[in-house]
Amino acid sequence: MTYFVYLIGCKNRRKLTTYVGYTNNLIKRIDLHNKGKGAKFTRGRKWKLFYFEKFSSKKEAILRECYIKKNRKFRNLIKNLYL
Repeated sequence: MTYFVYLIGCKNRRKLTTYVGYTNNLIKRIDLHNKGKGAKFTRGRKWKLFYFEKFSSKKEAILRECYIKKNRKFRNLIKNLYL
């Protein structure tokens, strides 16, 4: 099965908020975030997909998700592309 690690963003006023997650169905997952049925943090916002990576195992995806969540430099690099 294929897994994806994704970074989505939402711009409110002048601030860009990002969220990192993993899933096996990227399009469905982002749709759920936008319908308010995603993670609690993502509810009530309109999200856009900024970045994703594809993995062949769930374990690889989870490890990469953790790395991206902890790596502020990487997230800020992606954010700066969209500001």
